[in-house]
Amino acid sequence: MRYRVSGRLVNKGILSVAVALFLLLSLLAPARAEWVQLVYTSDQHYGITRKAFRGLDKVSSREVNAAMVQAINALPGSTLPEDGGVRAGQPVLWADAVISTGDIANRMEGTDERLIPSATECWSLFEKQYVNGVSITNRAGEKADVLAVPGNHDVTNAVGFYKAMTPAQDNGSLLAMYNRANKASLTPETFDVKRDKVFLNREYGGVRLLFVQMWPDGAARTWLEGQLSEVPSGEPVLLFTHDQPDIEAKHLLNPNGSGDINAKDGFENLVSDVSSVASSKEIPVREHRELAAFLKKHPAIVAYFHGNENYNEFYTWGGPDNDIAVPVFRVDSPMKGNESGKDETRLSFQLVSLDTEARKMTVREVLWNADPKRPAIAWGESRTIGF
Repeated sequence: MRYRVSGRLVNKGILSVAVALFLLLSLLAPARAEWVQLVYTSDQHYGITRKAFRGLDKVSSREVNAAMVQAINALPGSTLPEDGGVRAGQPVLWADAVISTGDIANRMEGTDERLIPSATECWSLFEKQYVNGVSITNRAGEKADVLAVPGNHDVTNAVGFYKAMTPAQDNGSLLAMYNRANKASLTPETFDVKRDKVFLNREYGGVRLLFVQMWPDGAARTWLEGQLSEVPSGEPVLLFTHDQPDIEAKHLLNPNGSGDINAKDGFENLVSDVSSVASSKEIPVREHRELAAFLKKHPAIVAYFHGNENYNEFYTWGGPDNDIAVPVFRVDSPMKGNESGKDETRLSFQLVSLDTEARKMTVREVLWNADPKRPAIAWGESRTIGF
């Protein structure tokens, strides 16, 4: 028997073979991941206490972070809200990665070593509770990646501060993040804080995640240029960093005198760029403009995620000249939230869901302590963007 296909006569046997071959190739072809999900948090600040948490006073960072990790691990049993976003109304089920953008350690400020956990000790707690304690899995049933880049406190502990710290310097958390990012084995003695930067490039299901230490300064932008040049056309890029796009001058290098860290100038020397303003309290417009120009040049970067000034906020960054519109997602801290520090029911992290086929991303606020007496996942704000 013969069939007519697109105006041609073909033999039934040939058609059957062609269909079978097509099905076989479909089965052998790798499955295309249409959805990607990420858990995002920041500013664990091991080493300090919360004023109040779940009916107790002066609760340690260890206890609060343990409670948040428990909430992250419980996410798969929750159902996404009917908010019109990606996977709305569906079970969460999985996450590809759990992300922290730094301040794993708190600044080791003070003189009583009995009261001040070192950066090294703080990293050990993070490693125990997050790296080893997160049990949420990806779609393949494998443990989700735990990814971390440094915040200003991690870097300050490594470079020193203009107020007394005990010890005066400890690069423990910064070094650990560098070694994990690079599969390296540097020691506190061989690690060079000026040379060895924590940068990460990860890809999940057609979504590129780029992580830079502290803020996209000149050194980070040079690295980003190289990474972005290898990203396939049309692949969305999410940028994760500790500081907000409009970095504070105090985090830049001191432009005055010898350029050292001192109380008079107030610069903390945390990134690679020398400040364009002489006062640490001025607005460094030039640096903000340079970042805006970089982001305009690279529209593949569809969103910017950060911690530092901690509260849940979804906003659009226009740069100093209001000539760009970058979707930005600021996340809360379990220990130093601007709002959640006073009201524990506002404690939150974010769940990021992407549909790479529909080219949409929804970021949802996960309120993990909305009822301190009966902890359960609740949903707060959400924002959906296209890319």
